[in-house]
Amino acid sequence: MRTLHNIMQLGVKELRSLWHDKVLLGLIVFMFTAGIYTGATSSSLELHNAPVAFIDEDRSTLSARIRQAFYEPSFSPPELISSSEAGRELDNGRYTFIIDIPPDFEHNVLAGRNPDIQVDIDATMMTQAFIGAGYIGSIISDEINGHVGRAPASVAAPVNFVVRALFNPNLNGIWFGGIMEIMTNITMLSIILTGAALIREREHGTIEHLLVMPLTPFEIMAAKIWANGLVVLFSAAVSLFLVVEGFLGVPIKGFVPLFLFGAMLHLFSTTSIGIFLGTVARSMPQLGLLIILIVLPMQLLSGGMTPRESMPEIVQQFMLLSPTTYFVKFSQTILYRGGGLSVVWPQFAAITAIGAVFFTIALLRFRKSISQTQI
Repeated sequence: MRTLHNIMQLGVKELRSLWHDKVLLGLIVFMFTAGIYTGATSSSLELHNAPVAFIDEDRSTLSARIRQAFYEPSFSPPELISSSEAGRELDNGRYTFIIDIPPDFEHNVLAGRNPDIQVDIDATMMTQAFIGAGYIGSIISDEINGHVGRAPASVAAPVNFVVRALFNPNLNGIWFGGIMEIMTNITMLSIILTGAALIREREHGTIEHLLVMPLTPFEIMAAKIWANGLVVLFSAAVSLFLVVEGFLGVPIKGFVPLFLFGAMLHLFSTTSIGIFLGTVARSMPQLGLLIILIVLPMQLLSGGMTPRESMPEIVQQFMLLSPTTYFVKFSQTILYRGGGLSVVWPQFAAITAIGAVFFTIALLRFRKSISQTQI
C-alpha cells in the first residue's frame, strides 16, 4: 500500500509539473487538434483540384466536349494554352497535366481512325500524376465513345466481381488519415513526454530531492509512466471524438473503449521506451536526435503507411519486436473493421509482453543512472 501511495503522489507531482510546462502543454494541444486535422487533410490520396491545361489544335465539338468533362473537384477548371507555352508552364509547376489535342482529331475519330492525344504530366507530383493519368484516359475514352455513339468496350467475365468497402465506401483518404494520425501522435507524444520528464528532473535538480526520500527507482519510474500515459490517453480520446468524428466527420464504428484499452497497453511500452531514452540522453536536443533515430523508423515500418507485406522479409521479422506493429494492427482491426476482443487478443498479449521487456530494460537502466547520480 505504501508503494501504491508513493506512485500516486509522485504521479500527481508529474501532472502538476507538466501543467506548468507551457511548451509541452501547447505541443499536446496542437498535436491532438490542429496536428490531427492538418495531417489527415493534407495526406489525402484522392485527385483534388489538379491543375490541367489544353492545347486544342482541333477546335471541334469533340475537343470542346473533352475539355468540359474535366471539372471540379477532381480537376481545376481547364485552361487553354499554346504549344509554345507547354514546356515552360510544366517547368514552372503551374500545371500538372497538359493535354494536346491534334488537328483534325474529330475528323479522324469519325472516320474510324485511331488518332493520338498527347498528355504531358509533371511526374514530380507523384501521387496526382499516377492517379490522374488513369482518370484522364478514362474520361477521354468515355467522351469519344459517347460522341460517336458506341458503347464502351467490355469483356465478358466468367465471374461477376463486386467490391463493397464497409468502413469507407468512398475510399476517402481523410477517413484513414485522421485515425492514423491519432495512432502516430500517441506513440510520439508518450515517448517525448516521459523522456522529457526525466531530463527535466535532471536539469532542475529535483532528481536529487527524490533520491534522498524513501523512494525506490521503481516507484519513480512507474509514476512517470502512469501520469504521462494518462495525459496522452485522455488527449487521444478527446481528439478521437472532437476532431476525428466532429471536424473530420469520420464515423467510428468500432468499440472505442476496446481501442483505448489497447492504447493503454501500448502506452505501457512506449513510455518505458521514453524513460530508457531519457536515461541515455543528457539534454533535450539529444533526446530529439534519439527520437529521430528510433521512433521514426518504428512509425514508418509499423505497417500504418505501407503494408508490411511489401517490406523485405528481414524487416518484417525485425519489426515484430516493436510495439507499434501490433498497435497499428489491432487499431485498424477495431476502428476500421469493428473487430472485438476475440480477434485482437493476440496483439494485446504480444504488446503486453513487449511492454514488460521494455519496462524491465528501462528500470535497469534507470537504476544504473540513479546510482551514477548518487556517486
